[in-house]
Amino acid sequence: MKTNIKDILIGGLALTMVGCTDLNVDVDSLYTSYPANENAIEAQLADIYFHMRDCFGRRFMEGTALSSDEFTAISYGGNWYDSGAYAHPSLHNFTYEDVSIDWMTVLASGIVKANEVINSDAAYKYRASARAIRAFYTFIEMDAWGDVPINDETLADQIDIEERQPRANVAEWIESELLEIKDSLPTTDLWGDNYGKPTKYMALALLAKLYINWAVYTTDDVADYEASTAKNEKLQNCVSVCDEIINSGVFNLGSMSYMMKFSPYNTDLQVEDFIYVMPYDTYNATGMQYGRSHSYKDIKNLNPSYYGEKLSNSGGGYITVTPECAERFCLEGDQRNNAIIGLGDGTVYVYDPETCEPTTTPCYDRDGNVLVLNKDIQLVTEDNTLNVGDNLEGWRQGCRSIKWFVINSDYQNSRNQSNDLPIFRYADILLMKAEAIVRGATATNGDTPMSLFNQIRSYAGAPLLTSNPTLDEIYDERGREFFDENWRRNDMIRFGHYEDEFFPHYKDFPDAKFDKFRRIFPIHKNMLDSNPKWEQNYGY
Repeated sequence: MKTNIKDILIGGLALTMVGCTDLNVDVDSLYTSYPANENAIEAQLADIYFHMRDCFGRRFMEGTALSSDEFTAISYGGNWYDSGAYAHPSLHNFTYEDVSIDWMTVLASGIVKANEVINSDAAYKYRASARAIRAFYTFIEMDAWGDVPINDETLADQIDIEERQPRANVAEWIESELLEIKDSLPTTDLWGDNYGKPTKYMALALLAKLYINWAVYTTDDVADYEASTAKNEKLQNCVSVCDEIINSGVFNLGSMSYMMKFSPYNTDLQVEDFIYVMPYDTYNATGMQYGRSHSYKDIKNLNPSYYGEKLSNSGGGYITVTPECAERFCLEGDQRNNAIIGLGDGTVYVYDPETCEPTTTPCYDRDGNVLVLNKDIQLVTEDNTLNVGDNLEGWRQGCRSIKWFVINSDYQNSRNQSNDLPIFRYADILLMKAEAIVRGATATNGDTPMSLFNQIRSYAGAPLLTSNPTLDEIYDERGREFFDENWRRNDMIRFGHYEDEFFPHYKDFPDAKFDKFRRIFPIHKNMLDSNPKWEQNYGY
């Protein structure tokens, strides 16, 4: 990682305190006087900027990815079943005690920390940055749980900031916050001192996400949203904020291969596609552990592993790619196919650890046989344990994501990785603008849905379209481009596919659920205990 970023992260870690999850906090009890020294302020703000690091590195991913059609949980003879913590999201059969959805408490404490700055005497630029983070954390809460508090002290005489507010009101508040502060946020040094921090472009990208999902967020009842008939009054707004980012000339799809963007080297590459990221480092900014959960279970005994070197630690391997997701990665010449092992005939090849690209050398299992993965996952018994068996045959069930490439120099430190996690990307801006136009917005700047879409295809080396894409084509393309980036659940709901069938979320599978109220998660027991006036989300 860059030295200046590392210094900020270390300073923020030194100031980290246990977050408060009780939303009833008197502002007079908070620290309202901030030091005049800029470095000291930045160190304290780092605790807010990076407050979600551990959560993004695991639990947030588990809740969002496992409830999408990208991944399913599996267990090995009961190992990694963990009381259904991972199987429940895969079956849309959530309970209010599942650890994979316990991170609302982290968001709530992050918002309290942000309010300490917002309600202090810190310079406005710092308060604006804290407001951007507060809006971002509130967006995640709203997207996951629907009605959530608007914890804004300036509204305390109008609303009870302890109580959950209607989702539509929350969306409108997030919009007003971002519009008010966006021009006060940084626009320079995006891969230097402002890397991983809120910038004007982060605020614009968040607005684009808000606007493209506006019809979802403003429907009175989440179960009433119908993708085929919903009217989105903010489509032109979405195009406008996308244009601000495009016209800035700051971002592009990148000057490196697709796989390198997500590699453990991506901090120093200054990936021009990344608008807003969560920075990680195996020693100084820990928490990124996608390789642990996504790997082949017996990866420690592969020599070399498919990552091109022997790994010092074992894999968990409890998250595998669904057959339906693997089928999407079929375009000839598409670089994005390299993000999944086990495609085609299932043969796994060793990758070059420096380029993160596959070689022609097969990978061998512990018995010396070529490792072949089974895309069509076979369970030992068809029940909600999703048990594939704890043996060579069980370990090879399902294709695997290696998008978040692992190197042993990282993995040996408790399986922590140095891959920075992008939250908003320029590629997403292009596809959101294309989608908004297809849905009815007026095209601008000479862009067409086809020209925007083909920028992605051209970069990836995939076949170009010769006509404007349909919404179905955009939906599938999003599934390729943003695979394993935690946006699929969000896309599935907007496009009306969250209730589709995908392994093991099949109509005839035990405990698989298809109720539309499951488009939002149940409020976790921890939050209900901390806020006894709250009611559980309908249906749970």
